[in-house]
Amino acid sequence: MMVGKKNYIIGIRPLIEAIKTGKEVEKVLLKKGLKSIQYEEILELLKLHNISCQHVPIERLNRITQSNHQGVIAFISQITIYKLDSIIPFVFEQGRNPLILLLDHITDVRNFGAICRTAECVGVDAVVVPISGAAQINADAIKASAGALYSLPVCKAGNLRETVKYLKNCGLCIIAASEKALDVYYDADFTVPAAIILGAEDKGISADLLKVADKQVKIPVSGSIESLNVSASASVILYEAIRQRRILLS
Repeated sequence: MMVGKKNYIIGIRPLIEAIKTGKEVEKVLLKKGLKSIQYEEILELLKLHNISCQHVPIERLNRITQSNHQGVIAFISQITIYKLDSIIPFVFEQGRNPLILLLDHITDVRNFGAICRTAECVGVDAVVVPISGAAQINADAIKASAGALYSLPVCKAGNLRETVKYLKNCGLCIIAASEKALDVYYDADFTVPAAIILGAEDKGISADLLKVADKQVKIPVSGSIESLNVSASASVILYEAIRQRRILLS
């Protein structure tokens, strides 16, 4: 059953039906120690559809709702989740060079929303986020994006490294934004098919992704603070990409 306007589903059977009917499930909270035949069915469905889940104490579930949740609460995505392997061929078929944005475990909802707002403004073809360990796409994220999340294609990846390999096989140049890079961002060629990686503010881009990137770039700073907020960095780099592409077309 749906509960008010909270955008979540409670109960075992309602969740199973929601997944089978194609609802975009953001993540699932399961009570620790929950066991039943239907519970096993839920686990299989979550694995099959790459849906993130957490096993949590029942107290956490009770804080969300006092209704009979049966040890299961699922949060429903407020946007449509797209498949990256459908977007890339479509962009190429239109005669355009794809511009993809990968967000490596950015968890702040406001940062995520602000990045998506900029991405939609400049015409990014898709934003890719990991299935788990990323900002929840909820009402706050949509508000921070000024509604951009309703029209910007968002894709979820079970493994960002494998996603990067797929993009490289499709002919995209992988450009990682890192404050430790030697090259500055405006020296990179964004006119080619490209994917830009941005990392979380606390950890940056993971070492695994940096290893498979084709190029690492930084935004030079002159003040005492070493780096920009990640949403500000996204704006700087994305508008440089669009600037280069418009010059190429002019």
